Amino acid sequence: MKVASFNTNGIRARLPILLTWIEKETPDVLCIQETKVQDHDFPRQPFTEMGYHCSFKGEKSYNGVAILNRAIPESVRIGFGRSDEPEEARLIMSQVMGISIVNTYVPQGQDPGSEKFAYKLNWFKSLKSYFEKYFTPDAALIWAGDFNVAPEPIDVYDPEKLLGSIGYHPDEHKALQDVKNWGFVDVFRKHNPDARQYTFWDYRIPNSVKHGLGWRVDHIWATGSVARKSKNAWIDQRPRLLKRPSDHTFIVAEFDI
Repeated sequence: MKVASFNTNGIRARLPILLTWIEKETPDVLCIQETKVQDHDFPRQPFTEMGYHCSFKGEKSYNGVAILNRAIPESVRIGFGRSDEPEEARLIMSQVMGISIVNTYVPQGQDPGSEKFAYKLNWFKSLKSYFEKYFTPDAALIWAGDFNVAPEPIDVYDPEKLLGSIGYHPDEHKALQDVKNWGFVDVFRKHNPDARQYTFWDYRIPNSVKHGLGWRVDHIWATGSVARKSKNAWIDQRPRLLKRPSDHTFIVAEFDI
């Protein structure tokens, strides 16, 4: 099973990149974030024509998550499943071939100390509760998406300078680690223990890709039983260098499932 994740930063703007990449790499599962379209505007047809089943939840101009599956999903669940408050379109789960795939677009958080930062930390708490409610650490589970956190010094281009910044803040590290401790393995890091590779390069920094000024904030993690079946994991930097790219690129993991 080949699983990939990609923050499109607008799925309609990035559709040519997506379709070309899918045709070349033929993933079994593709998790997409920041689709930025309402459900009735999701471009289902080209994916269907390529043999994919589409599950998605979107909003106008913001957020939005989707999962493309080659196999017919056995079940789909959207959001945390709470009824106490409305949710943004940030989480979708699709079960396929007995594997649960959870795709998340974690809140960015804006600035440390802001209300949006507090919302991000609370979102991680809700996510851990979600995993505790619906799964166990020995379940066949993959968690993928834009986590909006670079976990380790190796995951940012200048860890000393960036420490305390949004996406590389000790409070975010603690919140993410708390979810990881529930029972996840970082599949990319398992296969690339020393690699300084990134999935995000800020548009605002000139030639950021060329100069290696990136962050690894997009991830594919799995519970132990699934991580043990992983064969490889890599980041495909090429789409970030194309015309009209997303500020993110694809991360991929292969499993012997």
